[in-house]
Amino acid sequence: MRLALAAAVATLTATSLAVIRPALLTDEERLASETIRERRLRADIRFLSSDLLEGRAPGTRGDRLAREHVAARFEALGLQPAVGTAFEQPVELVGVTSHVPELLRVTRGGEAVPLRLREDYVAWSGSQEPEVRVEDAEIVFVGYGIVAPEYGWDDYKGVDLRGKVLLFMNNDPERDPSLFAGKRRLYYGRWDYKFQMAAERGARAAILIHTTPSAGYRWSVVLSSWSGEQLGLPATGEPELAVKAWATEDACRRIARLAGQDLDALRESAERRDFRPVPLGVRLGLALRNEVVRRTSANVIGRLPGSDPSLAREAVIYTAHHDHYGVKAQASGEPVVYNGALDNASGVATMLAVAEAFATLAERPRRSILFASVTAEEQGLLGSQYLARHLPLAAGRVAANVNVDGANIWGRTRDVPLIGLGKSSLDDWVRALAEMQGRRVVPETFPDKGAYYRSDHLSFARLGVPAAYLDAGTEVVGRPPGWGREQQQAWEDAHYHQPSDDLTPDWNLEGAVEDARLLFLLGVKVANAPNAPAWRPGDEFEPARKRALAELGR
Repeated sequence: MRLALAAAVATLTATSLAVIRPALLTDEERLASETIRERRLRADIRFLSSDLLEGRAPGTRGDRLAREHVAARFEALGLQPAVGTAFEQPVELVGVTSHVPELLRVTRGGEAVPLRLREDYVAWSGSQEPEVRVEDAEIVFVGYGIVAPEYGWDDYKGVDLRGKVLLFMNNDPERDPSLFAGKRRLYYGRWDYKFQMAAERGARAAILIHTTPSAGYRWSVVLSSWSGEQLGLPATGEPELAVKAWATEDACRRIARLAGQDLDALRESAERRDFRPVPLGVRLGLALRNEVVRRTSANVIGRLPGSDPSLAREAVIYTAHHDHYGVKAQASGEPVVYNGALDNASGVATMLAVAEAFATLAERPRRSILFASVTAEEQGLLGSQYLARHLPLAAGRVAANVNVDGANIWGRTRDVPLIGLGKSSLDDWVRALAEMQGRRVVPETFPDKGAYYRSDHLSFARLGVPAAYLDAGTEVVGRPPGWGREQQQAWEDAHYHQPSDDLTPDWNLEGAVEDARLLFLLGVKVANAPNAPAWRPGDEFEPARKRALAELGR
């Protein structure tokens, strides 16, 4: 019966929808979904984003309060600890606070370009050592810093870059829709990929050229994200950079001029496959003294056991990160709290509401359901990385990941943007459930921002686990065309990773409720389906899934 229903759902038409809708949900599932209400979301958001929690930076008092809140809610819902006898999975972190010079000089002979901290550049240590140095190293422009054999692309061309300072562009080539993914950013366009590639090639330091279009956010976000203490998992001997940095476009233009080059011409040359690294003949030297501390945070993980004796060994994992940026000093020296209401108190609140809906089901789903409130997402997906490495079950037994990173605060929408649409068969269930709500699934609204590679589901996708991640819709009911997109962009420009990300009276959570209900029903359907979701043939994460299943003898 379920197989026949799945086939019918995949081919829904406008004329058949009214016939299929009643069969798609049981009465119990529908009633459980209706327990997700705006007041519950708002209450959890209000507490998690209050000043009392001091911005929820990992390893702080506010972090512990957030974790205790989530664990208490899990206990109240009757969930079981998923790892050992406690809801918490401890995550050891290393915090590095680098003392960065207020003035940095890039030199060529007797000439120099001065770079001012925060105004022109930010830098931090890529090492967990007490001190790191870059000794009068040459800066080399390496284009996008990408090696992608499947596209016949290699920006490095085997050039020896050991000990150099690499200067590269953010994003990936986007002019040709058939090359990479056109305007949609891939992992090749992410800053963490570029730093990793620079480290693997033995570079001593690396500098990213910031522009708002290529980064997907303004310089103010760079300042808030990469100033102060930077957290990482304990080093395990992997290649590392002594110094990582961002510099403004204007600062990089001045560096290029000092080298007798034009930055625009350099960037234009990097749009071709035959590009080769360009030594600039300018040099950089600096020393960073690092304060290195050990911190302990935790993922909070609850489990609803499955009802099927065989399938209960598998699970659907919901994730949302509870951390934010804590308390940071502004340029004036005044401390300010980064409360992170939308990012991501709203996501944790959504996950808790979904967990509560599952807890009301009289008959548990066939597969188990895990709910993971993960730490240190803002520092590079660290909590989800740790969980992915220390799962309480084999990766091949994780049927799907449903990730929530931000909620819709602008009202009900006619569209459901699915980040990563086209990557897995989860698309089919999301479409069917959205149509049941009278909505339609669309691709992500801002594909150039690379959202698929910026949140915790990526840690599971790398294990081969298909993932679903919704963005807020932009076709807002009762608003003129374009209003929702304008509101989202305006919010990001003003509040993303800023102290002003607070819960305000104008938040309209009706759309967040509808999205949360869809995500609940998605988990129910995946947990009860005879077969787990699969990647579309040829997807970048399909080989990892095949390896995970092979380890189970499948």
